[in-house]
Amino acid sequence: MVLVSTNMAAALRSAGVLLRDRRKWGCRGRRRGGDSGQLAPGSPGLGTSKERRRAAQEAARDGARGGERIRKGALHWEGREWGTCLCWKNNKDPVSNDNQWYMVAQGPVSHGGASRVQQLPQKQPNVPEAPDVKFSRGTETKFYRRSVTNQLLPFDLCRKPKTGILMLNMGGPETVGEVHDFLLRLFSDRDLMTLPVQNKLGPFIAKRRTPKIQEQYRRIGGGSPIKMWTSKQGEGMVELLDKLSPHTAPHKYYIGFRYVHPLTEEAVEEMERDGLERAIAFTQYPQYSCSTTGSSLNAIYRYYNEVGKKPTMKWSTIDRWPTHPLLIQCFADHILKELDHFPLEKRREVVILFSAHSLPMSVVNRGDPYPQEVGATVQRVMDKLGYSNPYRLVWQSKVGPMPWLGPLTNEAIRGLCERGRKNILLVPIAFTSDHIETLYELDIEYSQVLASECGVENIRRAESLNGNPLFSKALADLVHSHIQSNERCSTQLTLSCPLCVNPVCRETKSFFSSQQL
Repeated sequence: MVLVSTNMAAALRSAGVLLRDRRKWGCRGRRRGGDSGQLAPGSPGLGTSKERRRAAQEAARDGARGGERIRKGALHWEGREWGTCLCWKNNKDPVSNDNQWYMVAQGPVSHGGASRVQQLPQKQPNVPEAPDVKFSRGTETKFYRRSVTNQLLPFDLCRKPKTGILMLNMGGPETVGEVHDFLLRLFSDRDLMTLPVQNKLGPFIAKRRTPKIQEQYRRIGGGSPIKMWTSKQGEGMVELLDKLSPHTAPHKYYIGFRYVHPLTEEAVEEMERDGLERAIAFTQYPQYSCSTTGSSLNAIYRYYNEVGKKPTMKWSTIDRWPTHPLLIQCFADHILKELDHFPLEKRREVVILFSAHSLPMSVVNRGDPYPQEVGATVQRVMDKLGYSNPYRLVWQSKVGPMPWLGPLTNEAIRGLCERGRKNILLVPIAFTSDHIETLYELDIEYSQVLASECGVENIRRAESLNGNPLFSKALADLVHSHIQSNERCSTQLTLSCPLCVNPVCRETKSFFSSQQL
């Protein structure tokens, strides 16, 4: 067994060294199944310690890059000696945050391989001294068991990521205890809202609203599922991307939230540590607003400005995608699926209410493109549906006494019922994952409490895109097309709002538009 680092294995692969040569890797076991990379049961092993040392030295000469060898010696684990070990700097274990961790490569293998040795909670019976081996690729982890026969199971190569996709979103507290800090960051964000004496008023509002919002999170299970869904979407996206764009692979997704961990700045730090060649800031808001996507992009610019360093990777951004065909198809499919639950005789008269997060009119009047882009999404969806039902675009989640975009979703439901339109389908058109606005505001506050008060006959909500495989395909297609276009950002991003009052926005736009790809 030869222990190498992820960086070294990636370098070997990029240098064209195939980890299949039994002589190079000191393997005396006979092959089984041609070039399958497996050892026959009962093989004598993976070579002598001298052969293992020679193999490690050859591997290091063959182009190991991305780290400095700082330790060489035998790895002792579970009371056994596992052979020569090379430990490299800056190999960061995403689970333990250990910067010096052992990686294992076992040869011959058909795809190469590198992994950390880790024990699983439970051992299989009758396999003494056979540790579980953890093989990781990006954020995806697979577990295999090596038996005492030295049979090697196939696995994916754990390689240093080449292209990072930073999935940007607001985020949501995963537990009730995180609600206060979430609100504190939200009400302190000057890109989202501008308050008088914000450094004092923001914390006051956050503290005052915390108990109410905590109760809402308790009603939906104790926390927001947005991180879980973002992770699932990211996993599906990078799996497809590695096939669609092998020349920019391996791809790794990162999550960057504005108001909960992992924060956008923390994600950028991790991307820098990973030594990426290219980074794509990918907003998970299909429709652009200065207060959402703009705020997340500003956070990236501020990170580099505050640390006083230039990026080591090439940045670009997917800053909006309101009319992407697969996004439109997802929305249309979910609407049709939900319409089937209405009584057949009522189906054609169901009013489709497309509900999006509202925005203060002060932001809209500065020239924020959000209302137009949400409207564009709605129009494309209705085109896809053939305008089969009456529909309206409405707005939810208004906060405070100032004027916001209207009509508000709750007022629209009440008004429709007063006019005899009591079959309603709610569609969260600006949200791609379930969170508090869908699970509590739409599902409980409107579909249960308000609907009961108004005498609604039938009210349903179209399912969020969440784990829909077609949506992961949409995300992968967006990134793939973006890579092929070689564009740094959309043309729209280069245009500031006509009445913009935030100088950071201009700096952020310049940061992305001036990147050299």
